[in-house]
Amino acid sequence: MIGQRVSDADYVRIALGDDDHRWEPHDGRVREKPGADAVHNEGATRLLYALFAQLDRPHFNVRSNSARVRYPGGYFYVPDVVAIPEPLTRPLRGRPDSLETYDAPLPLVVEIWSAATPDYDEFAKIALSRQRGDQEIWFLDPYKRDLTRWLRRPDGGYDEERQRGGIVRPAFLPNVAIDLDDLFAD
Repeated sequence: MIGQRVSDADYVRIALGDDDHRWEPHDGRVREKPGADAVHNEGATRLLYALFAQLDRPHFNVRSNSARVRYPGGYFYVPDVVAIPEPLTRPLRGRPDSLETYDAPLPLVVEIWSAATPDYDEFAKIALSRQRGDQEIWFLDPYKRDLTRWLRRPDGGYDEERQRGGIVRPAFLPNVAIDLDDLFAD
């Protein structure tokens, strides 16, 4: 089935049946999410820990390379890091036959530059997150040591901001401050 068009139900069966790989349908065709280098993985881990330490746990969960986000047109992606409102996780608990997948727009979806998928993450995934209506989308480049983020406006459009270093406060995650210098530290 790999490389072939599959239905959403077939994809869920494939993903649930294989704990060793992270499968993502891209345009309805199943492909494995490529591995990443140590710098990418360290950035994801540091961001995950920073969010865990600061998020109001009864209201938010955070995942790294595990939850799936469903996009229009037969796309499911595994974001590098994603913040999920607690009420969205509740219906998925206690259901071993259910793949952790989110359809609703999320408050923060993060992709981190990887040599394995340089344009794919930055352009394809970001564009789909905007179509989905995710509230805040980050693209972190640990080699350039910068963040590009898109903030959803009330009219449905997005404002784009770039930041190199310093503190960034996710607009839709109360009381969270991420130190980019710490995130990108060697």
